[in-house]
Amino acid sequence: MSNEESKRPAPPATPVTPKPAAARPPASAASKEVPRRSFLSWMTLAWTAFAASMLAAGTATARFMFPNVLFEPPTTFKAGFPNEIQVDQVDERFKSRGVWLVKTGFDQWGNSSGIFALSTVCTHLGCTPNWLEAEQKFKCPCHGSGYYKNGVNFEGPTPRPLERFAISLADDGQILVDKSKKFQQEKGEWTNPSAFLKLTV
Repeated sequence: MSNEESKRPAPPATPVTPKPAAARPPASAASKEVPRRSFLSWMTLAWTAFAASMLAAGTATARFMFPNVLFEPPTTFKAGFPNEIQVDQVDERFKSRGVWLVKTGFDQWGNSSGIFALSTVCTHLGCTPNWLEAEQKFKCPCHGSGYYKNGVNFEGPTPRPLERFAISLADDGQILVDKSKKFQQEKGEWTNPSAFLKLTV
């Protein structure tokens, strides 16, 4: 390089202008950030659903811990007054509770009448017989077992008479039936004073 060239002043530098930033394309609706209020409402809904499911699970667990026997009707109940039952008739008012009431009249020797409570469960396979007034007998619809009005079996496959429940008078004079105590004729239990409620005139 010659002296003359080195003495020449350098050409002025051209200023560099920065390029403008490229404009961002508009964000789609799917990529938008969830607003805070919307997020909180979704969280509230999720916690509510969780709490409801936990409550249902807790209720089911509590129900499991207490057996059904607590929800069954009581075995002892009042069945009205003795004069509400007709002599030599089967009272079917309490059939839904598993009991027929039968009132006997005075016999030819003047022995007192009384009431006994028969179980509505057939002693063959546990079906519920029907009282046939015209034929004066209990008839099981399942296998044809038949019982007299006093509960003694006389036809069909049933092996033994109907069972009787304990019966007495409550303090208010009503009939009190106790299904927790049963009496079987073949064991001689029908003679038990609790199996027959004697009535006096």
